[in-house]
Amino acid sequence: MLDQAINEMTPKEVLARVPQQAPFRFIDEILSIDDDSITATYTWRKDADFYKGHFPGNPITPGVLLLESTAQAGVVAFGIYLAAKTLAPEELKEITTLFTESQVEFLGVVKPGQKIIIRAKKLYFRRLKLKVEFETSLEDGRVVCRGTMAGLGVKTS
Repeated sequence: MLDQAINEMTPKEVLARVPQQAPFRFIDEILSIDDDSITATYTWRKDADFYKGHFPGNPITPGVLLLESTAQAGVVAFGIYLAAKTLAPEELKEITTLFTESQVEFLGVVKPGQKIIIRAKKLYFRRLKLKVEFETSLEDGRVVCRGTMAGLGVKTS
């Protein structure tokens, strides 16, 4: 671990390091990120294959994918940003953040083509374990889910 200067990553640099890629990346943009919080967005693609079966004639975004989107922003991307402040660049490349736990309350639905805004606030970050409180909402402010989640950075190389 470094005791030297802090590596301050930009939102674009953080997004570039998120390991999930299309068709399984559910973050379009990181609007803001700092030591305490992250705000990111994702627009659900109308032509996503899973909508054909969830549910035919009345498609809605599966809750598990809303949770995945929130984890990619609130735990993975945020964890990369925070870890970059304590690890050397070569150490950071060897770390993958894995989603480890969540408590979630679903309050609404997300239809194909809708944009979500993910906001996560750090509860703690220590030894590469990050726990956040999150709220995911539609552009009009309607909350679709909220809760807590955590992830752990592990060496995978």
